Amino acid sequence: MNAVIALCHFCELHGPSILFCTQAFHSSPASVGNFFQDGKGSTSSQDSTGRPSRSSTPESPSATGEHPPPSKTQLCEACRSFQPGQPSFISHDHDAQICYISTQYPRHPQVFTVVRQACIRSLSCEVCPGREGPIFVGDEHNGYVLSYTFFVKDSQARGFQRWYSIIVVMMDRIFLLNSWPFLISNIRSLIDELQAKAVTVYDKEQAVAPQRAHRLTRELLSPGGDFYRRRGGGGSKTFRALVVLTGDTNLFRYLHMTFSWTLKAGGSRMTEKLLEGPPKEETLIDLDNEEEETEEGFIKVKTKPVGPSGDNQSVLGEEDPVVEPVLDPEVSYDDGGPTFTGLQHLRVVLGSLIFRDMAFHAITGNQVIVRCKFKSTLKSFFEVFQTILPAGCCRTIVHSPEYIDSYKCNFLGLSPDTSLPDHMKSAEFYIMLDLIIPDDTTEGMSKVIANSNDAFYGYGLVMSSSASLPDKAPTILIKIENVLDNENFTNVIIDTFLLTLREEWMSKVKLLFKFTRSERSHAAEEETDQLLKVLKAGSEDKVMLKFWMKGLSSKYKSHLLTSNLGS
Repeated sequence: MNAVIALCHFCELHGPSILFCTQAFHSSPASVGNFFQDGKGSTSSQDSTGRPSRSSTPESPSATGEHPPPSKTQLCEACRSFQPGQPSFISHDHDAQICYISTQYPRHPQVFTVVRQACIRSLSCEVCPGREGPIFVGDEHNGYVLSYTFFVKDSQARGFQRWYSIIVVMMDRIFLLNSWPFLISNIRSLIDELQAKAVTVYDKEQAVAPQRAHRLTRELLSPGGDFYRRRGGGGSKTFRALVVLTGDTNLFRYLHMTFSWTLKAGGSRMTEKLLEGPPKEETLIDLDNEEEETEEGFIKVKTKPVGPSGDNQSVLGEEDPVVEPVLDPEVSYDDGGPTFTGLQHLRVVLGSLIFRDMAFHAITGNQVIVRCKFKSTLKSFFEVFQTILPAGCCRTIVHSPEYIDSYKCNFLGLSPDTSLPDHMKSAEFYIMLDLIIPDDTTEGMSKVIANSNDAFYGYGLVMSSSASLPDKAPTILIKIENVLDNENFTNVIIDTFLLTLREEWMSKVKLLFKFTRSERSHAAEEETDQLLKVLKAGSEDKVMLKFWMKGLSSKYKSHLLTSNLGS
């Protein structure tokens, strides 16, 4: 995560000041020494989950980096996180070749200027109502800032509390806003821990020497006491460090580990994709399913879990997005049943006639029902078979104990003993296939004609449907059958062909959708037929095109309607 996380403090003597900051450097550990001018640095560790460990102890120094002595205007204890000569903190992510370094100030002059300005804004003019809570500010020149201000109890401070803020500074506004829920949650947890420690120290000090009564007495006896107290006189050490306020001597070491983990996890949780050409329709459907607007009005991006290596990148085209079938988390789908390896294997098992019937019902929007004893077989069947449809047209329930209406799903898996309702037996808008294990087959039943080494060898096939196929099949179905007839094509080639074929016909669907929603939406049927002729589609494709309109992404539909209204 290319950002700077800093802890800032409002000092009564020096004003807003940077107390502690952590940065990530994309370089090898051997070159980190160039970051410092002299001295030594210390490293800190993380637990097995990558989160900071409070029980960890500093390791031996691994890089140079003595913190520079503070200037004359930075001598009070409240403004210091490192004493002169004290080593800074360094953590190495050897897998990603990234080093996380914590110092009091950013060493780069331009970064220091940006963080310093963000610190001043977070503790002066840019605060949320109540002066505690998160706020977002910034611009493209000075960077964007997520600031979270909070108070820490201090029995010797005015008002018995000190004002702090944790800021995250980035140049990428979209990335920072999409990371808002993650960052706010972790920063809030850290603040709660700091405040709880400070309250414990505050209660102990008040129990020993209550400051409220002492201050009232001193104000009455000394007319100039208030000015004298504010300047740190009277034997009272007013400006105390955060380490003293929380009673945690290893506080900044823990802050370093927490900030380092936040930078690492914040960058790993976002998925980066390389777009080669315009996005596919499946990609737009995935975005519709993944994007969720938060209460703050931001887009919440759902991400994939980070693997052990932390690599979460993918390239579109290498792994085509599809709509995942609905799986019951309490049901095991690994029951040892045979599985289909690809669409060509599925056609071999079913036979060309049954495959054509089922494919016709699928691409025209009718419900496809499969009954089988093994849930793993049902799962593989739907994963393979739905590749002939756009992602937005697939509503799949792998297994259900009872029949589910077609408006809820167009792919449905059932157990062999599950019967259909009476009103479905005479309906024409469904097709049902029974995959029967060899032990349950009967004489005269159609059986799988395949190699004896095939896992489906000996299975029985029973297809039932009240609908009759038209004399001429849809154009896309003919093309699918032609490519499956070639036994030399591998599954990769067939999947690529299906992807290209889906995109080709989805482009035709978009044009037809725009034509039907335009000012000429009430045009004669002859004009629609002329458009289909231009698109090299015939009357046999009308039902399929109408169903595929449901697979268009909501973004495209809203854009089309908006452009029509604007014109």
